[in-house]
Order: sequence, then structure tokens, then C-alpha cells
Amino acid sequence: MDKEIRSFDFEMRAEQKEDGKGEIFGRPIVYEQKTDLGFFDEVIAKGALDRANLKDVRLLVNHDTSMIPLARSRNNNANSTMQLMPDDEGLGFRADLDLENNSDARNLYSAIERGDISGMSFMFTVDGEAWEDLDSEHPTRILTSISNVFEISAVTWPAYESTSIGVRDTQALESAELALERARESLESDRRAEALEKFNQKWRATE
Repeated sequence: MDKEIRSFDFEMRAEQKEDGKGEIFGRPIVYEQKTDLGFFDEVIAKGALDRANLKDVRLLVNHDTSMIPLARSRNNNANSTMQLMPDDEGLGFRADLDLENNSDARNLYSAIERGDISGMSFMFTVDGEAWEDLDSEHPTRILTSISNVFEISAVTWPAYESTSIGVRDTQALESAELALERARESLESDRRAEALEKFNQKWRATE
């Protein structure tokens, strides 16, 4: 399964703790929000995370996998520096940032506190989807089951601003185009198989 990236422009907030650490909150995954990916609309169905693997998820900035993670959720236990909170709206999170020893953490905390960063994004794979109006010029893809979430990122340029994708996120656009191509190829293959079966039935009937 190919990894895909999606982003939302959703409120994030930062709070200073008494121990000198910074705590940030946000929501990288939102259910039932139609988003225009250029090639099609996409909706993450409610419950799509019910069977998702959330055992090891890292917090990054702009999907920079070369950086040291700013926080990490391991089995979502209380000792992790990040807690994931699936709910009826999607996925929320809370992360503790080490403001004293990590300059990247301080920079992110300050940007969220100032309102300079409000976008969240996540990297994932899909094992369940449905399509509506696939024959039309602008169909709708419904993600019914997300299999893995690998990382969540605070992003400078959210791919989704309201309900439209920003042209800056070429990775998200490329994965969207590939998903549509595969869905249409599968539909065409099913139609050819159905036509062949009908032909064989007629042939057998004349024997």
C-alpha cells in the first residue's frame, strides 16, 4: 500500500506548563469533511480509524523525517511524550515539548502560540475505500478504513485550506492522482470481465 499525505487547517493551541515544558494540542484527522483534491473530492468516513495501527506515531514538522521527532506516541501509553485521542470527530493529540533542551521544539511552540502555524497533516495508508460517480469528471473518494498512521506533522502550508487543496502540496496531489487512476483502471477491468462473462453465457446458450 502506498503512503499518502493529507492535511487540514485546524486550530492548534499551545500552553506553558509549570515544569517548563510546553504542551500543544491539535487535530490532524477530521471525519466527514469533504475536501477537493483537484482530481476528486475526498471524505474520511466516521470510524475510518477504528482498526488503524496507531502503535508508533511520531510528531514532526513539515513531514521532515530527517529531523529528530519532537514527540512520540508508543502504544499510546501514559509514559509517551504524545497521546493520541481518537473520537467521533477524527483524531486529536496532545504532546509535551521539551522547550528547555530542544530548539526545534521551542520554535514550533512559539509559532503555534503566535498563530503562525495552524495546519496539521498526517502520513497514512488505506485498506478500505469506496468511490461515488467514478465515471464523472470529478468523483468522490470515501476513505472507509485507514490501516496505518506513521506520523503527524505541524505544517507551514496546509494542503487543505477550508475545503480546497493548496497547489503547494505536490505530494498529496500526486497520491490523489494515482488513487484515481487505479480506481478507474479497476472499474474498467471489472466492466471487461462482466462483458466477457455475458458473452460466454450467450455462447453457451447457443450450443
